[in-house]
Amino acid sequence: MAPRRNFGTTWWGRAWVDALEQRAKLDPNRLPRGRTYARKGTVSELHVGAGAVGARVRGSRPQPYKVTITMRTFTDGEWDTLLGVVGTQLGHAAALLDGELPGALTEQAREAGVDLLPGPGDLRPRCSCPDSANPCKHVAAVYYLVADEVDRDPFTLFLLRGRPRADVLAELRARRSPARGEKPKLPKRGDEGLTPQAAYARRPGAIPALPPPPRVAGPPAVLDLDPPPSTGWTAAALSGLAADAASLARDLLVGGATAAELTFEEDLARRAAGRSGAEVTALATAAGVPPRDLARWAEAWREAGRGGLAVLRESWQPGPGPLSEAQTVLADSGLPGAPRVWRNRLTQGELQLRYGRDARWYRFIRSGTEWRLDGPPSASPVDLAY
Repeated sequence: MAPRRNFGTTWWGRAWVDALEQRAKLDPNRLPRGRTYARKGTVSELHVGAGAVGARVRGSRPQPYKVTITMRTFTDGEWDTLLGVVGTQLGHAAALLDGELPGALTEQAREAGVDLLPGPGDLRPRCSCPDSANPCKHVAAVYYLVADEVDRDPFTLFLLRGRPRADVLAELRARRSPARGEKPKLPKRGDEGLTPQAAYARRPGAIPALPPPPRVAGPPAVLDLDPPPSTGWTAAALSGLAADAASLARDLLVGGATAAELTFEEDLARRAAGRSGAEVTALATAAGVPPRDLARWAEAWREAGRGGLAVLRESWQPGPGPLSEAQTVLADSGLPGAPRVWRNRLTQGELQLRYGRDARWYRFIRSGTEWRLDGPPSASPVDLAY
């Protein structure tokens, strides 16, 4: 099964998604359905222009719905402020030309009142569907697909605020160049910079935010020689341990569970999740676990970590409240048949929802005679039923 589609592969693309989900004051109950629509490839003809986004989104009707989203553009005064922020450091413009958006630039722009990312009231959508919600799932799907455009070119954020790349760069060049007939400003003779007293008296600037942890741990260094034969180790085995240590270090950065907190089965699934088929088979043989079982554990761990592995391997009897809510959601989802309840599992057609001991819901889909975990969990069954 292919890994679930994520939105925002760069930090500035993820910043767009975070702004949608946290700062733009959009309906949090509608955004998950939009993510599902975007992942299904329902959006086409996506176009980003000055202060506007247009797209077509397939829905329940034969003809795709037309989606138009306008974003509040900056006034001339706001552009003057923003370009002044960009021009404060040569590195800002250089990074933009290299296809990167400096984190310090976005923070400084926001502090100056010219936030490049959407805030409350900045986005005004329209959709030809009959749903009056704001946003509807078709609009929400387009919101998430804009993250791809931001990933490809951070100048998309400038375009959505009203000015294309060429105009922004031309204005920056004009600000750096002296006016016609004006001599370039040269430093005063004898100017040797700040004195130590003046330097210490300056108000310190904002500390740039640390970059987010890497999505995956990096590869270990390649060993030129095998360890001495008497040790029983090989370079490949040591590289595997080093890679596992790097993975654990990344988990610690994002606040995940450490190896000391995991059971034998959980740690085995975690290690298998980062390995290929042949490596998983070798690991299963060494651990005395059927390779087919370990492959399923690894898949569940990749999708949802400890909680995903737990609902894959065990069933239990929760209280009636969560099950009743999920049963109602499935009954209203339009899937064929009636939902069947067994312990913590509700099944309807090719879809199964499992309730975990962590009070979260997990979506499973039928694959032959097995049920396979399909993506991360959710606190609400509504997010997973559609």
